[in-house]
Amino acid sequence: MANPRTRGPGNLRKTPAGLPSRLRTGLAIALVMLVLLGGRLFFVQGLDPEGIAQAAVDNRIRTQNIAPQRGDILDSQNRVLATSVERFDLVVNQRLVKDEFPRKNRETGDRELVTLEAAIAELGPILGLDAATLRDSIVGKEGAAKRGYSVVAKSVTPEVRNEAIEVGIPAMSSEQNIERNYPNGSVAGTILGFLNAADKATTGVETGAEGLELSQEEHLRGTFGKRTYEVGADGVRIPMATMQEVPAVDGQDVRLTINNDIQWAAQEAVMAKQKQFKAEWVNAVVLEVKTGKIRALADSTSVDPSDPGATDPRFRTSTTVTQAFEPGSTGKLATFAAALEEGVVDPEEHLRISNSYEVQNETINDSLKHATYPMTAAGIFARSYNTGTVMIGERLTNEQRYAWFKKLGIGSTIDIGLPFNKGIFITPEHWERRQQFTTMFGQSYTQTALHTAKIFQSVGNHGLQIEPSLIESYIDPDGTEHPVEANAPRRVVSSKTSQQMRRMMETVVEDGTGYGAAIEGYRVGGKTGTGQAAGPNGGYDGHTSSFAGMVPIDDPRYLVVVTMHRPQGNWRSWTVADTFKRIMSQTLNTYNIPPTTSKPHGYKVFVGERQEYGW
Repeated sequence: MANPRTRGPGNLRKTPAGLPSRLRTGLAIALVMLVLLGGRLFFVQGLDPEGIAQAAVDNRIRTQNIAPQRGDILDSQNRVLATSVERFDLVVNQRLVKDEFPRKNRETGDRELVTLEAAIAELGPILGLDAATLRDSIVGKEGAAKRGYSVVAKSVTPEVRNEAIEVGIPAMSSEQNIERNYPNGSVAGTILGFLNAADKATTGVETGAEGLELSQEEHLRGTFGKRTYEVGADGVRIPMATMQEVPAVDGQDVRLTINNDIQWAAQEAVMAKQKQFKAEWVNAVVLEVKTGKIRALADSTSVDPSDPGATDPRFRTSTTVTQAFEPGSTGKLATFAAALEEGVVDPEEHLRISNSYEVQNETINDSLKHATYPMTAAGIFARSYNTGTVMIGERLTNEQRYAWFKKLGIGSTIDIGLPFNKGIFITPEHWERRQQFTTMFGQSYTQTALHTAKIFQSVGNHGLQIEPSLIESYIDPDGTEHPVEANAPRRVVSSKTSQQMRRMMETVVEDGTGYGAAIEGYRVGGKTGTGQAAGPNGGYDGHTSSFAGMVPIDDPRYLVVVTMHRPQGNWRSWTVADTFKRIMSQTLNTYNIPPTTSKPHGYKVFVGERQEYGW
């Protein structure tokens, strides 16, 4: 007989109310939960229906920035030097990928059910990828953990992106990229500059890091827009849900004064010259004399804006504006122009010039020993004798020469939107005893190639100096153009001095050191220069050779300055006049400048009928 105290499943202890205790506890818990749910339902539907609904909507809302299109940089003929192209990365959330999904048929518009394998087969030809590769990126490799972010294809065009999205894989989306493209490679690279890719992580777009890409950032970058849309619980955008969009405002295009044909030709020419003499660098400036517009800034080492890291940092910006050097004999133009302006010399004045000149316990020598010659002042300039230059220059006080040099632009900043080295030109009270004489022939101060061009431009433009300019206009996305106000000319020397200096420059080419710059059919004027180059530890340990010339010299249209720094070999072989000739010929051809009809009109180099003397 069973023990009456033993309890089996049917022998649950009952409470006085007649219900098992476990059941009673469960009913109590259920009752509490019903009360809580009922209260919550009353609150949601009765007290705060709008707030709860809004919170649900907010939880589904996503906001996406819309990047503006960066403005183009154009040359003077509207040819593209830098542009932005829209590209997309296609990405997928592998965790949300399903074996089949509904989509709208692209032909009929009807809803249809598509398998993932069929979609991958459609996607392959669009992206140019095989099915196995696509499957790995969309589904994931067998046995590998599913990724929430997997790249299917990078940098596809908008057309390809649209075709890929139309395949309809719900877990696939696109991310916009704006890529900067420089169709001419390194041509004008030191002018254009480049972008900072690191900025994209924080701003969504690359921003200017160097050159005009940096200085014109405010005009080029545009204004971001914003897109707001709803997503479902799976994180995928709801196709028919409301979307709001504030469109981006694209940046302005920047049109330059640069002519791409001349820029290319000038770069080719200075690269060849650098190779010929194994120089540290060679550069060229092409300037329109009557407007101050820069048609080319060429460097023998130029940066490819798409790969700036491959170029030495010194050459990522143009040496025409960053490298200051002692100009040598091209600096004699300032001394002679000042002397003419002050009326202390006449181009046809007679002087006796030897190869050595003693002044205030200082000895001034010419580069080559020569006999004592009866020369004109213009002849001294043509043969570039230091001795005669100092004889004329000392007729002015140090203060007078300094004032004229400053007026011509030595030691000043030139704002063209690029980093600029204004050079070194100290005041006369700090000149050493010899320095007061060496400044007369282009030593003991420094300037850039663009300084040289600016000084010669003022002489070529009948004494009116115009600040060099690099930017022609800004163009809105709708095509509205905003021309940059032209720089106002200012008189720095008289028209008479300009005419005399241009005749002296023509004498340089006809009967002086610049004979190699002659161009058949045109009257050419210019000035050669060879200056000592200061070393990093003091003293001189190299040279800078240059030529600055204009055509046609009777009424100049274009000016070319070529500078070569630290060439190797024998100094007597150094010449850049041929490089000047090559670049100037291209410029004359590009702008269809007709040959000169008037005859050369230089000065006599020597006194008397005899004009043939040794060097």
